[in-house]
Parts: sequence; structure tokens; C-alpha cells
Amino acid sequence: MTQKVLVLFAHPSQHRSEVNQPLFESAKQIDGVTTVDLYAEYPTFNINIDREQQRLVKHDVIIFQFPLYWYSTPAILKEWQDLVLEYSFAYGPDGDALTGKAFFCSLTAGAKADAYHTDGYNHFTIRQLLYPLEQMASLTGMCYLPPFTLFGSRTALEEERIDGHLESWRNLLKRLVAGKVDLDIAAPAEKLNHYLDANPTQKREIK
Repeated sequence: MTQKVLVLFAHPSQHRSEVNQPLFESAKQIDGVTTVDLYAEYPTFNINIDREQQRLVKHDVIIFQFPLYWYSTPAILKEWQDLVLEYSFAYGPDGDALTGKAFFCSLTAGAKADAYHTDGYNHFTIRQLLYPLEQMASLTGMCYLPPFTLFGSRTALEEERIDGHLESWRNLLKRLVAGKVDLDIAAPAEKLNHYLDANPTQKREIK
């Protein structure tokens, strides 16, 4: 059974993007994936709540794609959450529109991976820094998956790491569309990258 995947892309400085823009362009080429550039669609932050809610209802997998800004999302994604995830739609009485859908973040971080540890420069793992989004998924009944992450994004181009990341991204999206990601096994991982490397063929369809 195929799944419908929604990528909500948020990057306020796309002209400087060396990783996120290619990731977004790659996602556009994959059948079964819907891509939305939130800053292009809502340049004044006047978000169409009904349209966004209908997009959520029609898709099985929801992805926030963004560069990590001050340990969080760019501003428009917070605005999107505040407006779109309404009471009695996403949570509360009769608020079950998102129940059973999968959710995760595809993000880039400027610092190297060793900065995201208890003893590292940033003191927390990337998953810990995303706890508010994990709790959002929990409250709305979604299955939270760990982030698909590229660390050291500032030097990824010169270190020739972008092509490999793009290949993994395309592979992940195609497997999600095909229902070939085992959610139970993927959910506890620190990064979806680790799941992909360790479990190339496991499958559990999203309900």
C-alpha cells in the first residue's frame, strides 16, 4: 500500500542554501511526495488554515524540512503550528485528524555531530533539542520518527558530503511512499540516517 508524503519546507534564506534547496528540489521529483515552500506560499505569514489542514488530512507522512535556527525551527514553522494545529482538529475533543500519521524533521545543522552531545558544545543531542516537536506529535496522535539530519552543513559542500545525503534522502522518501519504513524500529533511533544504514529492507505500513 503506497503512502502520501507531505514535505513542508521552511528556509528564509534560500539563496544561501547549499543543502536544503537541493533536498527540496529532489523531493519534487518523487511520485507520491507533495512539496510546499512555506516562505514562498506565505511571504506575509498569512497562512491559509483550511488549506493546510486539508493537506494534512490527505497525507500519511508529514515532514518538516528546515535548517536548525537557534535550536529550533525557522519562524514560519512555529506560526504554522500555532495556527494550523487547532483544538478539535489536531487535539482535544474530536481532534483526531492526525492520529496514526508519521511525522519527522529533515534538518541541517551547522555544527559538527560531536557538538550535539551532553559533553559537546551544544550540551544536548539533536533529538533532545527537538523534544517540543516530539511532544507536539505525541499530543496530536502522530507517530514521531527521529530527524533525518546533516551535521556540519556549513562545510558539507567543500567536504563533498551533499551528494551522499541527497541519495539517502531520495531513498528515504521512496521507501516512505512504498510503505517500507518500519516505524517501530525507526522510532527509537537518534537519527533516521542510522535506521536507513542499519535496516535497508525492513517494512511496516503506516496505518
